[in-house]
Amino acid sequence: MGERTFAEDVKQLGYGAGGVLRGEGILAITKALLQSGVSYVGGYPGAPISHLLDVLADANEPLLKPMGIYFEQSGSEAAAAALLGASINYPMRGAVTWKSVVGTNVASDALSHVASAGVVGGGLIVIGEDYGEGASILQERTHSAALKSSVPLIDPKNSLPSFARFVEEGFGLSEACHEPVFFCIRIRACHMRGELPCRDNVRPAISMLSPLQRPSFSIERINLPPFTYAMEAQKFEQRLPAARRYIAERCLNEHHRGEEEHLGIVMQGGLWNTTLRGLHVLGLADAHGHTPVPLLVLNVLHPTVPEELIGFLRGKRHVLVVEEGMPNYIEQELKALAHDARLDVEIHGKDVLSPHGEYVPQLVIRGLMRFLTSAEPRALSASLIAERYRRLTGHQDSVRAVLPRPIAKRPPTFCTGCPERPVFSAMKILRAQEPAIGDTHVAHDIGCSTFSTQAPFNVGNSVLGYGMGLASSSAVAPNFGKRVISVMGDGGFWHNGLGNGVANAMFNKQDSVLVILDNNYAAATGQHHVPSTGTNPRGEPTGMTIPEALRGVGVRWIRTVNSYRIAEMLGTLREALTTRYEGLKVIVARGECQLERQRRERPLRRQRAAAGAEVVQPRFGVDPDVCTGDHSCIRLNGCPSLTLAESPDPLKDDPIAHVDETCVGCGVCGEVAHAAVLCPSFYEVRVVQNPSRWRRLLARFRLAVITRLATA
Repeated sequence: MGERTFAEDVKQLGYGAGGVLRGEGILAITKALLQSGVSYVGGYPGAPISHLLDVLADANEPLLKPMGIYFEQSGSEAAAAALLGASINYPMRGAVTWKSVVGTNVASDALSHVASAGVVGGGLIVIGEDYGEGASILQERTHSAALKSSVPLIDPKNSLPSFARFVEEGFGLSEACHEPVFFCIRIRACHMRGELPCRDNVRPAISMLSPLQRPSFSIERINLPPFTYAMEAQKFEQRLPAARRYIAERCLNEHHRGEEEHLGIVMQGGLWNTTLRGLHVLGLADAHGHTPVPLLVLNVLHPTVPEELIGFLRGKRHVLVVEEGMPNYIEQELKALAHDARLDVEIHGKDVLSPHGEYVPQLVIRGLMRFLTSAEPRALSASLIAERYRRLTGHQDSVRAVLPRPIAKRPPTFCTGCPERPVFSAMKILRAQEPAIGDTHVAHDIGCSTFSTQAPFNVGNSVLGYGMGLASSSAVAPNFGKRVISVMGDGGFWHNGLGNGVANAMFNKQDSVLVILDNNYAAATGQHHVPSTGTNPRGEPTGMTIPEALRGVGVRWIRTVNSYRIAEMLGTLREALTTRYEGLKVIVARGECQLERQRRERPLRRQRAAAGAEVVQPRFGVDPDVCTGDHSCIRLNGCPSLTLAESPDPLKDDPIAHVDETCVGCGVCGEVAHAAVLCPSFYEVRVVQNPSRWRRLLARFRLAVITRLATA
């Protein structure tokens, strides 16, 4: 796993009682798993929780394996959810992790079966809640999935001790109600740093070192009628009531009393920090979080405890619900409970806050101001609260005056040297040069390749899910006047694309083109290993390749192309779209992710240069005397290293193309210029450190020849 190593941080996971762990939120979660006696851990990578798998991978040899804990990076979120099947029959604690709602969607079938059958050992699902401004996916929350499957949902206050406490309480809650438990952590909290007082790690009673001796079988745990009817009854008659009792007895939700007894605020645990900061800047809380406003902090969002909610509402005139996203489940439940209990209380939420989007500080502070000025707290007058808000936000008018128009959006794009960019350059060139062939429907996939839907490529008509590019073209291909193209990454291919894409296309005899972008890793999540990387996260060889998997399901037309060779890529695309061969045609565009390649090669180059060895690195540039300023190279490439510079020729008004110092020497800019038959202005040079005697002699000879020709 190349993006980041936690090798040094992992040493802290071995700390016992009295030790203090210092690091990120995901490190505290991992430590809490070890302190909880887990028997197995696994998951599928995805922001913002992918680093949790990095920590587990780095901890496997020094900690997990010696404790007998099984670790795997699962093939998909569905495979990760199925790991929890071990806890259905055996008193084994296990934890799995994946990304937000898209991961939960993939895992839904296995998760529903686990939730229906129930668990004996505790099962914890650590969800990276990818919602709001920093999100990379569609905007939905895990709350809906928890309600659908009757799975308890923890949304803890954001601090390392709170994370550790609720990981351990999550296992206790799971075992008390015999259901797996969601543990949600937001994108910012994943990388929040702090301190955690440690406890001793607990060796699991059942592990690889002390395995099970006999199987456990119960027909009542099998999801078949008539047992499924009994399972549903157990959820609502036994399991959820047991969860409510555990929540109340362990005081998992926090009631902070205050002098302003006529009003109160109910909030999600994960919004505690933002809400308290808002009260502080408005003058109704100190820097330590003490406030006269009564607060109910729901660290467990599902199930709620009606008696707890009614007890908080009783005697209050105004209550604000700080709940992120829609539907507003908590607000609706509070209003229903207040109506049934005939309480005279006004409940506000989405009417003063936002009905959608992440609750960033600016939004929460504005909502608090609106609520408090109408609720009229005794500790501070409404006019003073409004004045504080005006002073806090008064600068915004002057900013708007300086920036009358919104700042241009900056959508994500390919990294410098990305091997996927030239594939879409080839598609765009083919579309421009031969529209009768190349101007066709392109079904896209989730991953780095989705950036091609942005300028300058604008390639891709639809995105439906990870590994679903080919499947999403199934009804388009037979109803289109020419062959269509589908795209998926190697991560998507192994995740979902091989079965639901390739096998489905072969089964239904589809005549279309599939381009698989093989960059060696699940690059979008941070260079996590996939089966075709060569090794798994534990460092064990896999021996799996994409072409062999394709041949295994009957694909006969397979071409493997170096993705950096645009002319070759262009010719292969043309062949696939025009060949008389009917059936699925697959192009494997192979080129290693440049981020991982540079992380590996740069330290080696520095070491070689420091040792006095010769180091040669290619760099590309644009001859300012030859460049015409047409900029087609930029429109067909989009590399961040390829930019504009002022022309040195006074007769040329247009700026010229320029390659800046971030160039990694992939050569795509020159390849694009050549394949598109543009201009000869691109050149390649080789930067040499510690040149050999022969290279120095050759350089002097070349210089002498050039000088002679220049003065002739």
